[in-house]
Amino acid sequence: MRVRVPHTFVLLFSLVVIAAILTYALPAGEFDRVKDPKTNKTVVVPGTYKLVDPNPVGFFETFIAVQKGMIDAAEVIFFVFIVYASFYMVLKTGALHSFIGFLLRKLEGKEIFMIPVFMYFFALCGSVFGMFEEALGFVPLFVGLAIAMGYDAIVGLSMVCFGVGMGFAAAFMNPFTVGLAQKFSELPLFSGLGFRIVSWFTFVTLAVWWTIRYARRIKKDPKKSLMYGLDMGVLALRHDELIVREFTLREKLIFGIVIFTVGLLIWGVIELGWYFNELAGLFLIMGVVCALIAGFTPNKIAESFLEGARDIVFGALVIGLSRAILIVMREGRIIDTVIYGLSKPLEGLPPWVGAEGMLVVQTIINFFIPSGSGQASVTMPIMAPLSDLLGITRQTAVLAFQYGDGFSNLLWPTTLLPVICSIAKVPIERWWKFFTPFFLLIFPVQMLFIAIATFIGYQ
Repeated sequence: MRVRVPHTFVLLFSLVVIAAILTYALPAGEFDRVKDPKTNKTVVVPGTYKLVDPNPVGFFETFIAVQKGMIDAAEVIFFVFIVYASFYMVLKTGALHSFIGFLLRKLEGKEIFMIPVFMYFFALCGSVFGMFEEALGFVPLFVGLAIAMGYDAIVGLSMVCFGVGMGFAAAFMNPFTVGLAQKFSELPLFSGLGFRIVSWFTFVTLAVWWTIRYARRIKKDPKKSLMYGLDMGVLALRHDELIVREFTLREKLIFGIVIFTVGLLIWGVIELGWYFNELAGLFLIMGVVCALIAGFTPNKIAESFLEGARDIVFGALVIGLSRAILIVMREGRIIDTVIYGLSKPLEGLPPWVGAEGMLVVQTIINFFIPSGSGQASVTMPIMAPLSDLLGITRQTAVLAFQYGDGFSNLLWPTTLLPVICSIAKVPIERWWKFFTPFFLLIFPVQMLFIAIATFIGYQ
């Protein structure tokens, strides 16, 4: 008998309920926190965990947490609305369709090579300057391109976000994870580079292999696609229509605006520290300018924006529902308890076992603290001195942190994963079907790298 996968809302609300039950089962507790003068980040003070008054989340409060989650995630939810609706306007101009047709003519018969080329490129960006949110702007284009090449939205999403996610997780000089964790651990910035480059290449190559394997299978038999039967709306591009489509001068100008916007986005994030608000404003300008160049009237621009926003309602609401899980745990004051409870058993373990335990602990903690820099601020002041007690190097502790934080970014629903899936129009449960077996496959590989780091005294 075939087991039907529960709806995304059912899965996520079940996690909210489990979190509420945990607020009764676990004691409430907190660490003291101070501002670190070297990094200007608020960090946990090791050894200060103490019990505090419990605040279990009841039946009514569990439902209220959904509303609070929507409000707490409002910045991200409206970012998704604006970015998707802006790209929707660009798609309505037809310029991206013509560009994809141009690419298809140039790459006829060689489409499969685009997968490794772009995955390695985005993985390099994720590794060198911590690219992650910046890649979101590329998702609609690559989803449309993948569908037109005879693949599906998961392949398009993978070309961008799977690549950048693997590069981010196994980074050799990501300033937001490796750099910050090394600062907290009092290690030279970006030290241990050679070992990390080998690790980066290994994990990215595994991801490329996994994606090509899936792409070949669904090209041979489209019914094996995890997206089979789903309506992709404007992102569903037909190869036969695109291949004969002319790329006009006006469309080239619109496409140039899109490329310029993405370039400006990368520069703004790196140089000016732009985040969701600035990026949303940038995408909105892009959408309006492209629509005006295409000859849209103001009323047609407004109508196209609303059509795009309607198209992404489901994905936007998923983000708020995911945030409700964290709201319940935060109000129940059990997040620090989980961190303390996970790290305490590591004390006194043999070095190799302790290092592997750090990897497991960091992977679990990323569910509760999805921000890489936030997780480094909370865990590394504890893990760095703990690694000294266990007899493993601090560099190994940093490696366990970056693996635990990074790879599960594409697994846990409390990270940016719902945002990524929303923009690509991939239901999160379909993504889990694709990614979870891969995550289970690479976890022993992570453990192997941690074991090697332990035995060679990785510095």
